[in-house]
This record gives sequence, C-alpha cells and structure tokens, in this order.
Amino acid sequence: MFPQTCAEVPESVIDPPVVVVVARTIKDPIHDCIPISAKLKSFIDTPQYQRLRNIKQLGVSYTVWPGASHNRFEHGLGVAYLGRLMATHLQKNQPELKITDRDVECVEIAGLCHDLGHGPWSHFWDGMFIPRIMKGTKWAHEHASEMMFDYLVTDNDIQIPDDDVRFIKALIAGDPRKCSSPREKPFFFDIIANKRNGLDVDKFDYIQRDSYMIGEPTRISLQRMIHSARVLNNQICYDIKDANQIYEICATRFKLHKIVYSHKAAKAIEHMLLDALISANSYLHFAEHLNNPRKYLHTTDALAQQIEASEAPELEEARDIFGRIRTRDLYKCVDYKVIDWPNRQMFKDKISPESIVEAAKKTARDLSRDMGNKTDTDDDNTASETESTVLPDVDGLSPDDVVVDFSTMHYGMQEKNPLDFVEFYSKRKPNVSSKAGRGDYSTLMPQYFAEVLLRVYTKKPEFFGIVQAGYRAVLETLNDDNTAYLDAFPLSFEPKSITPPDTEGPTTPRVLSRVSSFTFGTGSGTFSNNNFTTVPPSFVPPSPTRGFRRTRSRKRLREVSAPDTTSEKQVDESPVKKKLKE
Repeated sequence: MFPQTCAEVPESVIDPPVVVVVARTIKDPIHDCIPISAKLKSFIDTPQYQRLRNIKQLGVSYTVWPGASHNRFEHGLGVAYLGRLMATHLQKNQPELKITDRDVECVEIAGLCHDLGHGPWSHFWDGMFIPRIMKGTKWAHEHASEMMFDYLVTDNDIQIPDDDVRFIKALIAGDPRKCSSPREKPFFFDIIANKRNGLDVDKFDYIQRDSYMIGEPTRISLQRMIHSARVLNNQICYDIKDANQIYEICATRFKLHKIVYSHKAAKAIEHMLLDALISANSYLHFAEHLNNPRKYLHTTDALAQQIEASEAPELEEARDIFGRIRTRDLYKCVDYKVIDWPNRQMFKDKISPESIVEAAKKTARDLSRDMGNKTDTDDDNTASETESTVLPDVDGLSPDDVVVDFSTMHYGMQEKNPLDFVEFYSKRKPNVSSKAGRGDYSTLMPQYFAEVLLRVYTKKPEFFGIVQAGYRAVLETLNDDNTAYLDAFPLSFEPKSITPPDTEGPTTPRVLSRVSSFTFGTGSGTFSNNNFTTVPPSFVPPSPTRGFRRTRSRKRLREVSAPDTTSEKQVDESPVKKKLKE
C-alpha cells in the first residue's frame, strides 16, 4: 500500500516557499538551456557525478553509431531538468497537492543522481558482465546509485537532512516503501522511476536523446506530455488526447531496442567485451569494486584503455580481443531468428552452445560419410559440388567458440500493453480518471507487446557454415517437438479480446490460443530456417581485415627467415629479364 494521501499531510510539515537562484546555465542539445541551482550545482561538481562523463550512455553502440557519443553525465542533467519541470507543473496547477519547494528539489536531485551507479558501458555491466562473473548475485545499477549517492553526500560534506537523503534514494529506486516519513507523496514515485507503467522522465529523456544522437530525432513533444500530467487517485494521469503520444513513446522505445541497442555488430562487440573483461578480471579484480564506493568511483569505460596499455602477460588474451574489436575482426553472426513471446523459454532451454556444437559435429560426420560414399558413376555436377565442399576440422570446435544471444525487446512492460496501466482524464471530466479502452486510441494492436531476437555467433570464422548447420539441426528438433505437441493438443482459433473494454480492469493481454503462434506465418515462422542467411556448411566469410593481417604477418616472417644470398649472386632473375638477355 502507498503511504497516506497528500490530503492527510498536516499543514505544519509544509515548508515555506524558497526562491531558487540560477547559479549556472548549461546548453543542452535536447532541452536547450538548463538552469542549474546552487543546490544542484553542489551535486554536479563532485567526483562522483563527474565520473559519469566516462560512461557511454549506449555502451558499445557507439562503435556502430558514431553519433551516439553521449554519456550518462548529460542524461542525468536532462532527467533532473524534466523532473523539476514535472514537479513544478503539478505544484503550480494543483495547489491542493501541497507540493513544497523541498519536494521539487528532492525530485530534481533524484533525477540528476539516478544513474550514479552505472558501471562501464552502462547496461552491459549489470546486464551481461555482473550476472556472468558473479552468478547468483542480485545486483542492479540502482543499488549502486544509492551507494554512490551516500558516498557523494559524505565525501563532499553536502548538508542535507537525513529524511531528504532517504526520500531521494527512494525516488531513485521508485519504491515508496523505502520512505519512513508520511510526508512523502505517493505520486512523486511516478516521476523518476515509474514502476507502475514505466512512463517517467527518465524514459522521456533517453528516448529523445538517444534518437537525436543516432540521427533519427523523434517528433514527440515532451513539453506537451508534462503539461498534460495531472495527479488523480495518487498517481500521475494524462489527458486522453495524448494517448497516442504515449503509445508513440512506448513504440519508439521498442524501435530503439530493435534497431540500435540490439544491433548485430553491437551485440557481437558486447560478447567480445564480455570475454575480454572476464579474462582481465582474474588479474585486475575490478568486479570486487561493486561494494566499495572509493574503488567503484574509478571503474568506468577507461578499463579498455587500462587493459590495452598494459604489458602484463596476464592481460594478453584481453588485449588480443580488444585488438580484434579495433580492427573490426568481430565474432560472426551465423544465423538469427525472431521468436514469438510464448516460445521464448523453449528456445532458451533447447538452444545452447553445447547443443549446437554437438549437432554441428554430427552434421560434419554425416556429410563426410556421404562424400566418402560417392562413386565414379556420379554425374559431373555432383562430383564438382563434392570437391568444392571442404569442411573444417570440427574436432577443434568447442562450446566456447559459439555464442547464443537472446535479446528481449518490448514496449516497456514486457508482453503487456503499457497503456493498460496508465489512467487518463478528459477535458470535460478533469477530476475523474480511468483506463483507456482499445477503441479509445487505436485498434491496431500487436498480440504481444514483446518479442525475443535470437542470434548465434561464432568466434572463429572458419566454423561459420558448420555452426549454422548445427544450429539449424537443433532448430529442426524443436520443430519436431512442436509438431508432436500440436498433434496431441489441437489449437482453437476463436479470437479473444486483447485490450480490455472500457468497463473492465486491465489484464494481461489474452492470446488467440495456447500456442497459436507456432503455426502463424508462411515459410518464415518460428521454427523455419532463415532463407536470407543460408550458407553451405563449408562456408567461411571473407574478411579483408583478417586477410590483410595474415598477409602482413607472412611477409614479416619471410623477411626474417629468408637467407641473404645477394652477395653470392644467387637471386633468381625474372623470366622477362632472361628473355632479354637471350
């Protein structure tokens, strides 16, 4: 349950108005001029906040999208600015909420500091590295943000009441239960980290900022969204006229995940970075900095330069991987598949590096046996095809050479429609809120508001074709299992309502049938092969970078090992010179 309502807050705890003096103005490409108060300035001008200048907002996506060079530093400024705008808008337009200047200031500081705990390369750190290096540990950057906020306050001797510290950390976590004071109003927790529907100023800023920096700016008006906000029933609601704008925000989030955050090359580099850091951590032990704010202060994207500049033999493997990234010798994506939401766990259970390698080796043995059984009576085309099929030595293929990546992409609330969790009001009934029905803003709705993208990579290009063949052999077993399941449990094709009507409360969107997505589509369904990526098992992708490096290495080797015979005049003359002498 939420704390008591704002109407129950006694007048005695309402702070008097405070005049905010602008101490600095920062020019921002998204929000133009951002005014900075003296109080906010005291948080910005600290080592803990300045650390965010060295953490890329989009992590390794910068290696694919050169414009995406922005950092967590400027994102924090944007969230602080939008947080103040939202809080002051509510303060001015709904005086009955009794929002104080202290409340506005705490919201602004929470927006500024909400990402203090991000590690190197942002979400890569807590989404990939920490789960791999510290299996079983429940850790998120929000936890580190609270730790670093405490460190910032104490290390810089910032004078702030303990109640305000607790309130700010609760706002960062989006959890009102972390507040002990009854004065904290429940709707404030919808502003910075909205756990109810995901619609908060953090999302407003990163969607605008990320889109702009990759060169695809959105047309969503954040000013309109903030001016549309209104508190009803202790939560932030919006004008029904802006329902389509909100839907567009959620759809843009999905688009960014689909096109930018989960880009094929970016994911390959993430897995290379993961391998490099796992190798380097055994020597540098930077994963141990998680709970040590003084050491975590210096744990940033600069890890890459630290590793590359080192000459320690213990870091040779990590340096080699960074060298491959610099020369674009990336892990190769051998195949991919977009998975229907209900099938995601089946794929995660069955498709793994181990199962793919096992199937690849079996496929290679079968192909070798078939080629060995060819007879002299085979036609010329078959013989020519057999001669050109040179399979790699799969004895050297191991699960460590294969990466299986699952990228989840959704509108903000997993498979659910985020708008089912937003309340709206109308011009004629500004003090009454309700859910929006399917026909109130659109009837074009996906069955699920989420999907999973499966990609299979090989770390060694010489195994490209055979790894794809192994993956497809595993996929075929899933298809067989699915066919048997459908034979045992026939489908019902009676359509169901996806978004509840106006008179019903929001529920999880209902599917057309229990496993209806198994059979949808023609030729490119969940269990079919991808026609756009098909290659023969012997296929090895060309790599000009790798070829150039090999040629250069061989040239150096020849120069070092070749004997100097010029003094003995044993240098072979070219055929042209010999002909001229004759």
